[in-house]
Amino acid sequence: MSPDAEVRSARPADLPLLPPIEVAADAVFRELDIVFPPGPTVIEEVIARTGDEVLVAGDPPVGYAATRPLDGGVYLVQIAVHPDHARRGVGTRVLREVVDRAARAGAADVSLLTFRDVPWNGPWYARHGFVELSGRDLPPGLRAQWDAEVAAGLHDLGPRVAMRRPLR
Repeated sequence: MSPDAEVRSARPADLPLLPPIEVAADAVFRELDIVFPPGPTVIEEVIARTGDEVLVAGDPPVGYAATRPLDGGVYLVQIAVHPDHARRGVGTRVLREVVDRAARAGAADVSLLTFRDVPWNGPWYARHGFVELSGRDLPPGLRAQWDAEVAAGLHDLGPRVAMRRPLR
């Protein structure tokens, strides 16, 4: 898939194709001894929620982003790209669309939580204009997301970081 492939809103027929993308993408973390707990995938939880938006790259999808409104901005719940299509600009294209849509909607920022030291997480987002937030700088919604991650044991898997990309 080329980095210029269409990124679009997910259609109902796309949704069952997304959990296998997440499972395949999560498997790459095992190389770093990060193994996610069993249970529903993040995208399955997103699909079950109302108010979240899912963008997909490709037809059929090879990657996606899930977002939701939070703290006057957009919270990036997750980006996942199938490893067979990684390192081809798919994630960058999806992230660019998330940021562009958020800016057009008048959002203050795009925020996220991610692994600080995983090369395709914290450092990758930093290269795309995201800056790390300290604990005292977390707005209430992002703080709630952080606390939910702690309670779910995600922070036991490796150092996590809150990041934000201002849009105005």
